[in-house]
Amino acid sequence: MKIFIKIVKVVFTILLFAFSIVIIYFIALAPKEKRFKIAEHSQGAYLSQTMFDILKFQYPNYSDAYFEQSVAFNKRGEYAKGFELLDKAVQLDPKLHLGYRGWMKLRKLRDFENSLSDFNRLDSLTPNFVDTPWGEDIDFLRGECYFGKKDYQKAIELFNRNIKNQKEDWTDIHSFVYLGLCEYELGYYKKAISEFQRALNQTKNVPESYFGMAKAYLKLGQIEKAKENILKAENSIYYKRNDVYNEFLNEIYLSEILEFKQILN
Repeated sequence: MKIFIKIVKVVFTILLFAFSIVIIYFIALAPKEKRFKIAEHSQGAYLSQTMFDILKFQYPNYSDAYFEQSVAFNKRGEYAKGFELLDKAVQLDPKLHLGYRGWMKLRKLRDFENSLSDFNRLDSLTPNFVDTPWGEDIDFLRGECYFGKKDYQKAIELFNRNIKNQKEDWTDIHSFVYLGLCEYELGYYKKAISEFQRALNQTKNVPESYFGMAKAYLKLGQIEKAKENILKAENSIYYKRNDVYNEFLNEIYLSEILEFKQILN
């Protein structure tokens, strides 16, 4: 029996040693791309962060390691640490990471001025090419920045450029919604309605357009049309622009639709 116990202990010791060797290999010795993939897929975990730290130590100019490590911190709202890492990634490879940093500053921090600075710098580094930071047209994002700054005339210029880039039938329908919102803010209510209608020409399920049209018709004194459109906004609210991680600048809510509806009634 004692011999059996000793054998079991030896076997467990060998297995534990082998397991430790495998872990050390994957953490510190495997090809950097393979380790990056492992760390990327366990984003935010202690093992993932440790692997990124080792990768940065071994390859101090590996911008992707700084970028990917920043994502978990920024998702948790730890922006000081997240942007420290992201800034390093941008420093090492601005073409690759400027767009994401600008997108983060717009969507997460509402830092419109510095977001624009990143987008403009990226644009200057890629002449004759339309950039799409984080999958969105750069002029659409710059238009949102100017909208956030309340520079509606400049926002109109950028949203129109975005539509020209992407073509009328393929552009993000919220390009038209934003154009309508800008014209509304400038006091051009009929023009605002025509821009909101351009979004509805693409699809009838755009509650942001119906809500905008309702407000514009109220300004024009056309109460029945305002009522008609606020009802459509209410009925299509589930199609609104929505993201569980971000609140959009043009995001609308059922509560404000119902409040506006009550005012009309």
